[in-house]
Amino acid sequence: MKKDVREVIQGEEPHLNNLLEQEDLSDFKGMVDELRDTWTKKQMFRTETEARFSVLQDNRYPTKASKYWQCVREQSSYLDNLMTLSFEYRRNEAKIKWLEGKVEKEEDEYKQTKYKIDLDEAIFGKASMEKTAKHRMREIKMWSGLKKEFNDGSFNDKDVNQHQLESYGMQYHEKAKTLNANSSEAEIFNVMGQLNSLQRIKKSGELENSYKEKEQITQDGKSKI
Repeated sequence: MKKDVREVIQGEEPHLNNLLEQEDLSDFKGMVDELRDTWTKKQMFRTETEARFSVLQDNRYPTKASKYWQCVREQSSYLDNLMTLSFEYRRNEAKIKWLEGKVEKEEDEYKQTKYKIDLDEAIFGKASMEKTAKHRMREIKMWSGLKKEFNDGSFNDKDVNQHQLESYGMQYHEKAKTLNANSSEAEIFNVMGQLNSLQRIKKSGELENSYKEKEQITQDGKSKI
């Protein structure tokens, strides 16, 4: 981490004197290293275990293609998050520089104290952003690895539409198995309606021309999907 959060925590110790009882303050000082360790290793975002059994659960994503395309969605989301965080980080860096100047030049004691508090808060915010960015990047790399694992060449990895008829068909087939006498009319109507539609579309072959047209466009080099 670019800035050791231990320094930030220790820097706040004197100001906790008025907030905490003396015994609690003493305990806090003795726990600085432990708290730094906790702050450093606390879980942020999903682990690979959670990604595999929770996000990419087999009932919801029953094929390698469906798992691959969900990995694409997850990775894209975290890329957006990382870019947004980068903009926030730049704003915070500018704020820190501005506050440092204010603290140095301000002669009014109250205003200077307020600027110092804002500066300490911004520095802690900087450390938090750096930790978040590290874990955003960790998950981006994790989804990259999972994409490579599932992309075994057995499906089209350029057009998300092409796997969906099979994948959704399997997903709704499993959903239909869970319906029983206690299922609501709306739930039965929704699940069976979508399952029947998927089966009809597959039987009719109405998507075949769409697939072929897109493949032809790609092969001709007119457009890449």
